[in-house]
Order: sequence, then C-alpha cells, then structure tokens
Amino acid sequence: APPFWWEKPDWRVLALSPVSAAYGMIAGRRMRHAPREKVDAPVLCVGNLTVGGSGKTPVAIALAKQARRMQLTPGFLSRGHGGSFAKPHVVDAHHDAAKHVGDEPLLLAEHAPVAVTANRAAGAKLLIEGHGCDLLIMDDGFQSARIHIDYALVVVDARFGVGNGRVIPGGPLRAKIVDQLVFTSGLLKMGEGAAADGVVRQAARAGRPIFLAHVEPADPSRFAGGRFLAFAGIGHREKFFDTVRGAGGEVALSRAFPDHHFYAQDELADLLALARQEGLRLVTTAKDAARLRHGEVPAGFLDQLDVLDIE
Repeated sequence: APPFWWEKPDWRVLALSPVSAAYGMIAGRRMRHAPREKVDAPVLCVGNLTVGGSGKTPVAIALAKQARRMQLTPGFLSRGHGGSFAKPHVVDAHHDAAKHVGDEPLLLAEHAPVAVTANRAAGAKLLIEGHGCDLLIMDDGFQSARIHIDYALVVVDARFGVGNGRVIPGGPLRAKIVDQLVFTSGLLKMGEGAAADGVVRQAARAGRPIFLAHVEPADPSRFAGGRFLAFAGIGHREKFFDTVRGAGGEVALSRAFPDHHFYAQDELADLLALARQEGLRLVTTAKDAARLRHGEVPAGFLDQLDVLDIE
C-alpha cells in the first residue's frame, strides 16, 4: 500500500479525490444492491474497512476454536488470494501449495475445513454437505461476497486505524465508512493505540457493539534473548517486528517484502547468507511460512528459521 495512505492527507489525496469519490460511490452501491444468496448454515464474516492487514486471520481462527468448544463444526470460506482453482476446492493443508490456494487458507486449514472459491455460496454447500459444517466463517469478502451474512465482525487495527480516511485510490478505505457501517454487526478494535478511536466512536454512535482484542506470541520463551533477522511480506510488517521485540527478541536486522509475496530462491539465499554472516536466527510470520511450504528453499534455510505464531 502507498505510504501516503497512512499519513495526513496531502496533494496526492486531493488529486485523486475525484477517482476516490467515484470508487466509493460504486463500492457503496454494490454493497447495498448486490444479490446475496442464503445458505443452510449461519455465516459469520470477519471483515475490515481498509486494504491491508488488520488481524482478520487470527480473529477467524480464534472464533473457530471457540465454536469447537461450543460443540459446533466450523468451516472457513475464503477467496484465496492469488489462488488458481477455478472451481470450489477444499484445502489440503499437507499437500496444497500457497500459490494454488493462497497463504491464509493454508493457515486456516490447520483448524477447520476451508473452501477456496470466489463463489462463496458454492463453497458453503461443499462444506455443509461434504464436511458437516454448521457454522461458516469468512475471513474476507465483507464488501463483495454474494452470500447472505448473518453477522459481520469488522476488525480495525488500533495502531493504523483507517489511515487518512479516504477511499481507494486516495486512501486505504474499501468504501466510505458510513456505507460500510450499515452492514457492520460489531466492530473489534485490535491491539493498542489511538488511531482507530475515531471510527470506534463513529461505530458506537451508530449503535454497533465494540469489542477489544490483542494478539500475543504463542510461545514467547522461544524468542527471549535471541537475536534475529526478521522478514515478512504482510500488510503491516512493523507490527510483526514489534511482536518479536515484545517476545523478548532483538530484531538486529529486518527485511520488508510486499503483502502476499512469494519468495524467490535468490531472495531466500540472500536472507540466509546475511543471517549467517551476522550470527542471527531468521524469523518470519506463520503466513510467510505458509508460502514457503512445498516450495524450493536453500539448503539449511529451514534449520535457521523460526516461525512466530500468534494467538
């Protein structure tokens, strides 16, 4: 995402304002009038207001775990960023590669069945009839999925909020906030910070319940006292680097890659060589690690790599 999306509006935002206005109008109209097919199980959508990471995936996983504790059988619906399947496909976490199904679905598949498809209703039918799912969780598609949503939980990152508050391409918003709040059942503020306070107040005034949550390293003791070369290709890489530090690790070096980045052999070789040269361990996110599965990595790379899981 362009850095100016997360800064005070400037001349670039002004120049793009006509396009943003048109985009926002079209997006809002689509949300209001798009047909949404009802399926035979309740659908819980974990969405966000903006482009980029807000913490939807760990929230979706936490909801699936809670559903299991309540004796429900959850399943996930995902479009699968960058996936290549034309028809609905249930993810096999042990054999599917991220380049075919997307990185988030591989993570989700460790916790419940995942149907990857742009046609969420067809994916829902596959999970209900083939896997006995009685609760469907979507971790994307809040603005665009043509399926009836019973509850939409919108996640907002407390540190980044909604950026400059403008609609694409002048800012990170997928549609105007007021249009998105119409379809929001509840708003979850993720993490610490004040950047989201404005939209939290706006949601509260609209009568939407407000929830608070934060993520923690699943096993911080593994990182305490360690020195790392941290690398990530996610929406907000800084949050990951801070999480490593919060677990007691020293981020001696860091490398940022684009969101959903698929690593080339030479990139991984360079990371490994630099880590060895500086006497560092490599550390990355679970999402990045999913993209490394079933792919070619340099000899010794995985032995040098730690994965920071969050919960």
